[in-house]
Amino acid sequence: MSLVLIIFIYPFNIIYHSSRLFFLTCLFHCICAPLYKVTLLDFFLADQLTSQLQSFRSLEFYVCYYGWGDYKLRQNTCSTSDVFRAFSFFVVAIPYWCRLFQCLRRLFEEKDAMQGYNALKYFSALVAISVRTAYSLDRGKINWNMMAWIFSIRAAIYGTYWDLVFDWGLLQRQSKNRWLRDKLLLPYKSVYFGAMALNVLLRFAWLQTVLNFQVSFLHKEAMITIFASLEIIRRGIWNFFRLENEHLNNVGAYRAFKSVPLPFNYDEDEDKDD
Repeated sequence: MSLVLIIFIYPFNIIYHSSRLFFLTCLFHCICAPLYKVTLLDFFLADQLTSQLQSFRSLEFYVCYYGWGDYKLRQNTCSTSDVFRAFSFFVVAIPYWCRLFQCLRRLFEEKDAMQGYNALKYFSALVAISVRTAYSLDRGKINWNMMAWIFSIRAAIYGTYWDLVFDWGLLQRQSKNRWLRDKLLLPYKSVYFGAMALNVLLRFAWLQTVLNFQVSFLHKEAMITIFASLEIIRRGIWNFFRLENEHLNNVGAYRAFKSVPLPFNYDEDEDKDD
């Protein structure tokens, strides 16, 4: 981990310097979201970070476990530390705060009401993840469990609807491709319906943190790893259809081309040679 961080911030022009600088610039724009104009690259990266919450939790634990010297005594005092518990809320909130501020910045600049609704979506997810974190730290209180249920289900429904309708541009009833959209890049419509069903299923998968779903032959940490991996898979699927919809919107607004014709025809040239 330390080696990776050192390579990322290494200032000299080796080991993909331009790519590292590009990534760090986008990451800096995400962290300082209200201060910079929001571009596709910035909010796309911030969306990726919202799917890495378990990685941030693990990183926080590693810092506590090795930084406080628990590894020397083979014990874990992190869960009882007030500092660790406080940072548990801060760590998981960062990605959602970034996206929330990005939406508010675009709302201020573009005067687009949809950005306000998008900001409300991330605020709803932020409240849900905060309540779930409080519940995971203190499972003895029934009130936390009930609140975690309510806010998590609401955030899941909100996020799923936004994924399908706004991010992917699907579920258009009047479209010539019923329940999809007019323009599709993939030739098989079943792929889109399958992706929608899978997105809904994986969107609700993280509710296991509230349901306490356990499998007898799997350790609790193994279950957390599996569901965290499922969220990464969901994000990968979301990335494809989100970029597809963005590209088609750019084509419709004459900001990009759907395809670029070649300056020659291979078949005709081959016939002339014969």
